[in-house]
Amino acid sequence: MLGIASAATSVVIAFIAGKTENIRVGAGGVMLPNHAPLVIAEQFGTLESLYPGRIDLALGRAPGSDQATARALRRHLGSSGDTFPEDLIELMNYFRGDEERVRAVPGSGLNLPLYLLDSSDFGASLAAELGLPFAFASHFAPDYLHAALDLYRREFKPSAALQKPYVIIGIGLYAAESDDEARRLSSSALLEGLSLIRGRPSKLPPPVDNIGER
Repeated sequence: MLGIASAATSVVIAFIAGKTENIRVGAGGVMLPNHAPLVIAEQFGTLESLYPGRIDLALGRAPGSDQATARALRRHLGSSGDTFPEDLIELMNYFRGDEERVRAVPGSGLNLPLYLLDSSDFGASLAAELGLPFAFASHFAPDYLHAALDLYRREFKPSAALQKPYVIIGIGLYAAESDDEARRLSSSALLEGLSLIRGRPSKLPPPVDNIGER
């Protein structure tokens, strides 16, 4: 996507981790329908091997772009996220070393933290069932925040990865000297979203004084 520098997530993570020493570096959301689980297991297994204890992997189920791009990324599966639960479990099995026929090298046997990213109750329920940390994208679906978190906490099942529910909340935040200036700055994101809806994705546009005129 033109407005987001996310096409080569593992490459960017490697660059940042290589320039730092202590901070954790992770993916805010690898859209798993765009990638074969084995590829992600080996990419992030490599990162974890190079920078032990500093890599996080959050996973989302949206294609993450338009249908044509999704097909180009994974032609054999198309752009649907319907196989996400199976793909997620396959990926987890690679890290655990439970997949007997195919082995992720590196990746197998590594204790890499996984987070499930979503903006619906589907992700909340799946994260609870698998005992994974849950990151809710409330900047996409603020009205579903409390319902999704209640569902996740209510249905959570402890796992080897996590004994208690763990939640991360994503929000859109704009800071400025005044409310009016913050609203003006936020128009950039609104305009980019509008360009996506119109089918003309673009780089982040500059803010405008009156978004109602666009």
